[in-house]
Amino acid sequence: MPGTVLLVAAAPVGKGRLVDAASVLPVLAAVPTETLAGTPTASIVELADPLDPQTVLTRLRAAAMTPGPLTVYLVGQVHLDRRQRQLHVALARTTTATVRYTGFPWHWFTQELRLRPAGSTTVIADLHADTESWQALTEHPLDAGPHVALHARIAPPARRRTPAVPAYMKAVATILRSGHRPPPLQLHQQAAAQGLGDDAPDLLPFHDPAAPPPPARDPYDQPRPADAPMDPHAAITAAVEAGRHGEAASLAASWEQSALRTHGPGSKEAIHWMEVRADLARFAGDHARSCETWLAVASARLTSGQAPDSPEVEAAVDRAHHLWDRIKDAEAVRALGPALVSLRRQVPGRQRGTLLLAQRRLEQFHSQQIPRIPAPGAQPTASTT
Repeated sequence: MPGTVLLVAAAPVGKGRLVDAASVLPVLAAVPTETLAGTPTASIVELADPLDPQTVLTRLRAAAMTPGPLTVYLVGQVHLDRRQRQLHVALARTTTATVRYTGFPWHWFTQELRLRPAGSTTVIADLHADTESWQALTEHPLDAGPHVALHARIAPPARRRTPAVPAYMKAVATILRSGHRPPPLQLHQQAAAQGLGDDAPDLLPFHDPAAPPPPARDPYDQPRPADAPMDPHAAITAAVEAGRHGEAASLAASWEQSALRTHGPGSKEAIHWMEVRADLARFAGDHARSCETWLAVASARLTSGQAPDSPEVEAAVDRAHHLWDRIKDAEAVRALGPALVSLRRQVPGRQRGTLLLAQRRLEQFHSQQIPRIPAPGAQPTASTT
């Protein structure tokens, strides 16, 4: 199956730049695409110093929806949002004060990749940290989700003022230029050993791919629906890959009903399965149903007491808005628009002008000519020629 490669090299413009991220792109560009992907054929998407987190999200979301193997090569720097203590990858416009609005939240990687088939997704990252994010990472190591292989090196705050060289990723690219791609763990180990040089003492692994996985557990701690598979996510993923979208949606719905009975509306378990249903509708190409479900997710989170500016609420509304913009059916746009506008008043999100954009699109569809249906019993008007 064809593979997909997403190259992201991002760093702020100006004195806030900790790493010369884009300098590694020419070396990666010299690697054959099929070697980068580890598949005989592949497509590649490159983002060099992106400005807008929504642009990165759109590319990541499209890559996550591809059925074949996916490899993400990420070079950049990480910072904490001081208000919510969330880790972000800095983009071109990011400053310490604006990271919440101009950076790419790390948890978006986890959310977008969570329904990928196990073993099909690899993230290779060369990241540099400031003091606050370094401290946070020593307490909470990076994680890209249970089904994603994350091979990363993170550099602590540098002693020198000039931007650092992404030595680890350059070593990865140099190894791959031979045309042979070792297994990801071996590639990681070779790059760490060969490419770090004098920077080795300053680079610490925050993900040990060789470490044994944690013991399996049921993260939802709820009774299994009758005749349901032991691993619902694996069964759902298999159904989606086989094109059995109805079966996947039914499985998710049954687990959601079990969560509702066990934990009640607004519980994290029930909301999780709502989110799964929303993603499944998107995979099936039903943008309207997916939008409607994400609107319900946002409302459920707000009703359960989450703040309008919490990352989970913002992500749900942003997804609903993104899908609403892709709906072509005028009736569906008009039906879902008022709920979206109402939520946007509470949850404007990180992008400026989202409420105004939603209002304008809804007004455009309302101003379109809507055919009038004659009242029952009305006589049609005769026309003459």
